[in-house]
Amino acid sequence: MSSKLFFAALTLLCVNTAIAQDKNIPKDLYLASAIPEQLKQDAHRVVRYSLEDMKVSGPGHIVARTHDIVTILDEKGDASASMYLPYDKKFSSINSAQMLVYDAQGKLIKKYSKSDMYDRSAADGFSMITDSRFMALRHSVASYPITIEKIYEMSMNSYIDLFQWRLRPRETSVQNSTYRISVVPEVKFRYKNKNTNIVPNQEKQGQYDVYTWQVKDLKAEEHEDNVPDWSVEPRIMFAADKFEYFGRPGDISTWKSFGQWQQDLNADVCDLSAQRVAEIRKMVEPYNNDKDKAKALYTYMQQNMRYVSVQLGIGGLKPFPASFVDKNKYGDCKALSNYMYTLLKAAGIRSHYAVINSGTNDEPVDADFPASPFNHVILCIPFKSDTTWLECTSNTSAFGKLGEFTENRNALIITEEGGKLVNTPRSTRADNQFNSRVLVKLTPEGGATAKVKILSTGGYRDLFVDELPTISQDQQKAYLIRSLNFKQPSAFDIKEAADSAGTKEVNFDLEYDTFAELSAGNKKFYRPRVFDLWQFAPPVTDKRRGDFYFDHPMQKACTTVISLPEGFEAESVPENVSLKFSYGTYDASYKYDAAKNELTSTVKFNLDKHVIPAAKYAEMQQYMDAITRAQNKKLVIRKKA
Repeated sequence: MSSKLFFAALTLLCVNTAIAQDKNIPKDLYLASAIPEQLKQDAHRVVRYSLEDMKVSGPGHIVARTHDIVTILDEKGDASASMYLPYDKKFSSINSAQMLVYDAQGKLIKKYSKSDMYDRSAADGFSMITDSRFMALRHSVASYPITIEKIYEMSMNSYIDLFQWRLRPRETSVQNSTYRISVVPEVKFRYKNKNTNIVPNQEKQGQYDVYTWQVKDLKAEEHEDNVPDWSVEPRIMFAADKFEYFGRPGDISTWKSFGQWQQDLNADVCDLSAQRVAEIRKMVEPYNNDKDKAKALYTYMQQNMRYVSVQLGIGGLKPFPASFVDKNKYGDCKALSNYMYTLLKAAGIRSHYAVINSGTNDEPVDADFPASPFNHVILCIPFKSDTTWLECTSNTSAFGKLGEFTENRNALIITEEGGKLVNTPRSTRADNQFNSRVLVKLTPEGGATAKVKILSTGGYRDLFVDELPTISQDQQKAYLIRSLNFKQPSAFDIKEAADSAGTKEVNFDLEYDTFAELSAGNKKFYRPRVFDLWQFAPPVTDKRRGDFYFDHPMQKACTTVISLPEGFEAESVPENVSLKFSYGTYDASYKYDAAKNELTSTVKFNLDKHVIPAAKYAEMQQYMDAITRAQNKKLVIRKKA
């Protein structure tokens, strides 16, 4: 990762800092009983009053102040009983901070000051080293409702963009809220609405242009599953063309100009020695074309370097030199991407350092609003025949495969001429395959043994290669039983197999003392499979507001061969099923071979598009409910007469 933590920190700083307590605030705003009933519905907390005030006196110079009063209705709103103020010792400071706690009747029961806060390094679990710090405190809530008042002020001498105002955070109602930005004209302030049409009041106050937004009585909306906040949450993004970041001035009026700033930042980090360059050239001599050379160098990097997040230097944006990575055998996303760029340059292959906003279904960068929402760096190689993207932090990613973490969004590639916003690849269902073959042998007593072979690519490969190996084998088994709806086996043996050309193989040996769902007289009833190819059933809803997001498109298939025990025959076989909806298909076929006394089932599930429009939700729900019913059909066998 790059500077995700630091950017998130500065966002909080610009939205949370101190104003002297306003004595004119009505006392009713401290009384829980005075909250209008309509604002309690679907809310875990209510913003009673909020004034966020940012003054930008020049590029890189901000004083941000906040005064807010929030009533917490239940334990799900407890995050508002904490105060978290990130900062950087050199370029930002916390001028003042206090937090006041009131009971339901508005009586002050606890008062915290800046001296009560603890001061720590802002290590995020990924970063080995970081310059960022934070001051924080937390009040333990004993009963509800409770009201928290926060008043604080922050000074900053560094910024790239001015972040955003979230009008109504998730599961929160807003009674009164105001956001004010005062800016000097020379910074060339900009803003853009997202999921809202609110307009500011604009006025001139001395040397400042003042923009003020105000909202009242915003009711909370019930959170919908599988919808990212950014796609539905009302907010306003802010930016200024002129900035200064960690002492370095820049211009972000266009993507090109911002890319020029990053290019200048990277000017001295491609620094391998002449001897090392000669060694790299010799390394790729056996290969006949640039793509094979690039693949060999990528494999070399994966086998010899490891990812460690190091948030130091120019705000976590300047890569460590290639010579540092070459010597120490580690680096963060910036350093490893720059190292790969340097290896390719030594081999005479052109590539581009690319900054991107990462995370599954995270918000794509707005092409029409130059800003800096980026938190990760990858590499782009513009070959003559195609464009190849490399994830340089992974030791397991296949060459040229990004995956859901960075696919299907905009990346800013850094070229000699400046920045250029381009699309990363959009994966298809064929990129994310889960193909399986299962052999089941039933016993006369109702038990079974099963051998399962799974071949996975894309997101499913990532599960078996990157995620499951980080937990114990018992935890892996529990996860697989739960996620694939395995019938609980009496023995479960996971056998590792090949991982090559972007396809991971996994094998399971299973034993069941009881595999039959039901026995009645001379008949036994079975699920005609060991696991369900599809398990998710979205809930029924009157009206879906947001689009529904899966992690990626997908293609799943399973062939199961069930050998019946000697002396038994099939009495009833599930009917074939073919289901369709606008963005996918489900097909299941069953064939009984009396001569072999075997049932073969073939099940296929395809999802062509991972973002389902809200208008299609009801259709999807009915389709997936039909899949559930189809998977509940039973195989019935009986003893031969």
